[in-house]
Amino acid sequence: MYCCKQLFIGLYKLILLVSKDKSMDRGESIEDLTSKVFKLIVEQGKEGILQSRLWKELNLTSRDGSRIAMRLEKRGLVTRQRVLENGRWTYRLIALRLPLDTRSIEGAPCITCSIESMCTPDGSVSPNTCRLIESWVMLEYMKSKEKEVEEVKNEEVNADNNSNDKEVLSEQESAS
Repeated sequence: MYCCKQLFIGLYKLILLVSKDKSMDRGESIEDLTSKVFKLIVEQGKEGILQSRLWKELNLTSRDGSRIAMRLEKRGLVTRQRVLENGRWTYRLIALRLPLDTRSIEGAPCITCSIESMCTPDGSVSPNTCRLIESWVMLEYMKSKEKEVEEVKNEEVNADNNSNDKEVLSEQESAS
């Protein structure tokens, strides 16, 4: 009887060890996982990521993944949008706070200005009267306008292509 009891306890411990939650390794806390999940969501940008895809990438169970997503949602870091994907309901996780893009200030003249240390709002050297800043702002503005014009042109070309495709399909249907 004692051997059977010891065997049963041993098997029970082995089953518990094997079935232990995949995501909850001894060295990884729930906060570490939450941070890792949020980082991956942020990396996806404005589009976000499907909850089911994220769990597969991190090797999480659906239960643990859902709990982490709800924790991030309660903290105001993500939003969960219910979507139908391949005939199944899931959530798209979208970060509410994305990191700022520093490219907009990388070319600022202040970074390399030799007299920046003397620059004050009401001093003889001032950002309000600086020609370098004025030129840089105008250049950045022109770049942004050029980009907008290019985007509008691309949208018009795509719309024309879609329109032409519809006309060709219509003509083919009429011919047959």
